[in-house]
Amino acid sequence: KSLFMEWHLLSILVFFIPIQFTMAGIQHTTRPIVTGTSVVGLKYDGGVLLAADTLLSYGSMAKSFTTPRLQSIQNKILLGASGEFSDFQEIVTRVEALALEETTQSMESLYEARTLSAKSLWNYLRAVMYQKRSKFNPFWNDVVVAGFEENAPFLGVVDKLGTTLEENLVATGFGAYLAMPLLREQWRPDLSEGEARALLEDCMKVLFYRDCRASARIQLAKVTADGTTVSEPYELDHSNGWNAPSMVRAVGDLDGDGGW
Repeated sequence: KSLFMEWHLLSILVFFIPIQFTMAGIQHTTRPIVTGTSVVGLKYDGGVLLAADTLLSYGSMAKSFTTPRLQSIQNKILLGASGEFSDFQEIVTRVEALALEETTQSMESLYEARTLSAKSLWNYLRAVMYQKRSKFNPFWNDVVVAGFEENAPFLGVVDKLGTTLEENLVATGFGAYLAMPLLREQWRPDLSEGEARALLEDCMKVLFYRDCRASARIQLAKVTADGTTVSEPYELDHSNGWNAPSMVRAVGDLDGDGGW
């Protein structure tokens, strides 16, 4: 009888408690929903340059063509990310709060001007990503961090598991497969800014041709000793991109049939 009464009371409580309270404790992002694709970055003579397109995809549907995925933090650090865009927005919010705390609330800031360094942020994101995935609720992103400190450029990436990599060349998403071979072949430490931009634009064109979640509308961002600069989005020139012989050959060995 007592067991019956307890079960009856429990059923009454569950009936009257709003559903958002009963489900809030077990909500997790089980898969990315609205996503961005590759971010590509490299060091050049004098700074770091990043490139990303502005397309967000909802599954296989193009949701937004004008959403930037490159962010400047306090004119000192660049952030870019592929993966779930809402998670990236949360990461940017946390980073901006951390940067504000570092510059205004730390004891050292009372005596000298302090700013958050790119390498410190990179290590902070490593801890955040590892903590989130350990709770089975990861941020579904690969995050690129770029900065310029101690008279040297810094470029690193953190994935959703908390794994970090510091390198001269980085690429996330499909760029890790399609852009990295181009970067490794053509990169050198003394690249000028113009050469670095041309190389990144070539990588973004290849991604546009081969990645169905990529767009020809891209954005560039650079960080140097003078600070950060994020460009306005612009369209890549891909007018001659489909003129390769492999794209116009006759189908079935029938000349002039109009097939690709």
